[in-house]
Amino acid sequence: MTIRTANRLSQVEEYYFSKKLAEVAQLKENGADIINLGIGSPDMAPHPDVKNELVLACNQIGSNHYQSYRGLDTFRQAIADWYKSIYNVTLNPANQILPLMGSKEGIMHISMAFCNPGETVLVPNPCYPAYLSAAKLLNINLKFYTLKEENNWQPDIQEIESLCDESCRMIWTNYPHMPTGARGNMEIFEQLVILAKKKNILIVNDNPYSLILNEKPESLLQVEGASEYVLEMNSLSKSHNMAGFRVGMLCGSESNINHVLKVKSNFDSGMYKPIQIAASKALSLDSNWYKELNKNYKKRRDLVWELADKLNCKYQKNSVGMFVWARIPDAYQSGEDFSDFLLYKKNVFATPGIVFGQEGKKYIRFSLCATEENIKKAIDRCEKTTQIAV
Repeated sequence: MTIRTANRLSQVEEYYFSKKLAEVAQLKENGADIINLGIGSPDMAPHPDVKNELVLACNQIGSNHYQSYRGLDTFRQAIADWYKSIYNVTLNPANQILPLMGSKEGIMHISMAFCNPGETVLVPNPCYPAYLSAAKLLNINLKFYTLKEENNWQPDIQEIESLCDESCRMIWTNYPHMPTGARGNMEIFEQLVILAKKKNILIVNDNPYSLILNEKPESLLQVEGASEYVLEMNSLSKSHNMAGFRVGMLCGSESNINHVLKVKSNFDSGMYKPIQIAASKALSLDSNWYKELNKNYKKRRDLVWELADKLNCKYQKNSVGMFVWARIPDAYQSGEDFSDFLLYKKNVFATPGIVFGQEGKKYIRFSLCATEENIKKAIDRCEKTTQIAV
């Protein structure tokens, strides 16, 4: 007899990368030399000072104890200082910042704090799939607003307003955008805040990519009067090569932060102290860290553009972030078909755009989280792929 499961499991599937990376691992085990350009997991190391700080903190007496649900005072101060330095946004570290154990945690906790079952959230198409999973697990209705290449992957404010009925509680945004790499637009940010005030709806901006290949980092909290209607998540995963540390932040008004804290404090017992201390060190790094990081990513992006050219893919050179979003050749019906061609014929894995929504059906996403050597190997493998067979 099979143990009965909760109904919510029928609303979601195992995360795409969980399944696909297991498949890639099996291919490797069977002898295939797979070059992984599929996942945004930074392969470069954190700053040496960050690693040293982590080791030192681990040896402190009491470092293994439970920690405050709000995080260390020093860590919240480091976040506030960083937001001021990077975005010129002033935050009160005492009550406008909440450390997170990664953005997925934040997505779930925010959804639980502000949306009841049967209410509605607006989500971009294409988007980070975790926004959808959280809503489905919590029986929250989803409505999609469309992002299109011809509009530079920017939202249509009129479309969003038309979707904001009485049941709508929250709008997800994500700029710089993943997977497309579209930059943020302050004029649109301002229009979103005006709409949020008009409809009394919360906007949540997911902002982990603003320092990657982007000369002008922006925050939705830069909009005057935004804090009561905007929560913003950020992360050290991409900007500081600390994905496995699972450390990020949520910023907004005191009242909105407290609503999320009420949920979060029932799920964990505080972030490991040495990680908070190491993260504080990371946030104090000077601009040379980001310049050097982006120097490496630029070299990789140039190579991925070369790879995309070999594959007859089309892409925009004004995008930012750690991915290249490319339209697949017309010979292919979908990004899935093209991704499978690369994986099984060229031993190169790239993510099909359909993973991020229907608007991504004819696209593929290449990650920059691979060495120049491996990207060059991928180019060599695809060198003769000018006429692609379906």
